[in-house]
Amino acid sequence: MSNIENENISLPFFGIPKLMPFIRKYLPKIILMTLMGVLSSLIDSASPLFNRYALNHFVAGGSLEGLPGFIALYIGMLVIYVIDNFVSTYMCGQVEMSVDRDLRNAAFDHIQELSFSYFNQNNVGYIHARVMSDTGKIGVMVAWRLMDIVWHGSYLIFVMIMMFILDFRLALCVAVIVPVAVVLVMFFQKKLVHLNRRIREINSTITGDLNEGIIGAETIKTLAIEDRMQRDFEKDTEEMRRTSVHATHFSSMFTASVTFMSSAALSIVLWRGGIITSQGVMMIGTLSVFLSYALGMMEPIQWIIMTISELITTQVNVERLTRLLKEQSDVCDSPEVVEKYGDTFHPKRENWEPLYGDIEFKDVSFHYPDGEEYVLEHFDLKVAQGKNIAIVGETGAGKSTLVNLVCRFYEPTTGQVLIDGRDARERSQLWLHSNIGYVLQTPHLFSGTVRDNLRYGKPDATDEEIWAALKLVSADDIVRQMDKGLDSDVGEGGDMLSTGQKQLLSFARALLADPRILVLHEATASIDTVTEKAIQDAIVTVTEGRTSFVIAHRLSTIVGADIILVVDDGKIVERGTHTELMSKGGAYYKLFTRQFEELATEQGRLLTSRYVNQCNVSSTGE
Repeated sequence: MSNIENENISLPFFGIPKLMPFIRKYLPKIILMTLMGVLSSLIDSASPLFNRYALNHFVAGGSLEGLPGFIALYIGMLVIYVIDNFVSTYMCGQVEMSVDRDLRNAAFDHIQELSFSYFNQNNVGYIHARVMSDTGKIGVMVAWRLMDIVWHGSYLIFVMIMMFILDFRLALCVAVIVPVAVVLVMFFQKKLVHLNRRIREINSTITGDLNEGIIGAETIKTLAIEDRMQRDFEKDTEEMRRTSVHATHFSSMFTASVTFMSSAALSIVLWRGGIITSQGVMMIGTLSVFLSYALGMMEPIQWIIMTISELITTQVNVERLTRLLKEQSDVCDSPEVVEKYGDTFHPKRENWEPLYGDIEFKDVSFHYPDGEEYVLEHFDLKVAQGKNIAIVGETGAGKSTLVNLVCRFYEPTTGQVLIDGRDARERSQLWLHSNIGYVLQTPHLFSGTVRDNLRYGKPDATDEEIWAALKLVSADDIVRQMDKGLDSDVGEGGDMLSTGQKQLLSFARALLADPRILVLHEATASIDTVTEKAIQDAIVTVTEGRTSFVIAHRLSTIVGADIILVVDDGKIVERGTHTELMSKGGAYYKLFTRQFEELATEQGRLLTSRYVNQCNVSSTGE
């Protein structure tokens, strides 16, 4: 990350050219708020001149002539100042929120079009930070930080011009302080930026430790490592304390130095200005103007340096976000396909052909984008419409590869995957995905009601259709027992339901879409034996006429499959029906017999346990 940041520091204009596609339509507002900022700084810098006039003409002159006009002009200036601040603040807020919204929408839309490989290579926290944190900081930079530089920069320019107009000798005395102040502020600001970055890093570590301590509480207690977790946490918090104290030390020195520079500027003005005033060359009102400027110059210098430092840091956010927006998907539709069938967000459904479910792997070789070893090599397989394909193997053997290629989550490295006799790449991803029902091993429900979640499978589904799908997977009784039935809230990620209940609802959601291709990825892994039997009976009905792929761990559930593919180390080592594979005595035979031996052993343990319990009860009764 440090290398990236160093590269970004050398970029001109703080990365704004990269954001021009998102900023261009707001340029009129940005120009208006910039002009308002200049006007505001002009009024701020001109305010001491009113004091000068009042002191010289009304106090020193001892006359009230022209007072009404003076008051009217001053009030008019205040009115303009208030309106200016209102408009500029309003414009800044609009630009910030609009740019923030557009960047987040663009990032989220782009993420929806990226292939699975991107999500495999980047964790959720990284993607979340790009879409939420980086966009927010960029929005602040484009609006408020730009306004800060414009206001404070123009204020310093106006002040210096007015001082030289009023008295160039005294202005030169004050101007000598400015370069020294700039160097001093830059030195401290560099130190503070470094320390604050370190504090944020440590804070992220502490947050991670706390998260692990809460989520992993059960594991921590069972491993009896509370003392180790406490030591690690205390070590991080102590480092946080030391770094924060160090930052506070520099911040205190920084504040004291700025105060010293302001006092030095004020002393010079009082000393030199007093001499000039006593000689009758300068009036008391002019001296008061210089005093105001001397006191007010340090803060803009400080703000400009701090803002530039923040803008430099924000370039990292710009670079990370633009890198995300430029990320190319490993799976994308050709321009010809998009022209005919539309894209993910603008589908041309009227051109979509019906999908029947004939699938063919034609000389397919494949390796994952982040790997070099081939998972499939010159693989051929024909699956006729309505056939049931089971994929089995050890954990981590690569059972998902075939399904990922069928669903076009990945593209073949070489060869073709044909859908109804045509290369899958000749039609849109959305067309294919709209015809696939996918039930994952780890079910996911969206925040909302049961009805909302099931309608993700079919947005226009009626309640009768929803209840029919629920009944088909034996989930209707579960929903009826909920407080509000279909209107019951499932919670974030479905956390108000058990894993088995979530699995059943996700199963019903897939069936509600009436898919032509059905994928069951360990779909019964989280369901009890009784419910599993009901679902297996339902699967026989719902897979009729549909091409289905079943990734199974419990081999008893796939003995009736038309084709069973055995995967080992990412390769298809056997294929055939249950009877054919059992007769071979190969990998499938070993998997099948070992699983039933384990089941028999477990059942024997249960029977023995029950027998011992019964004996204990009988003994107690005697």
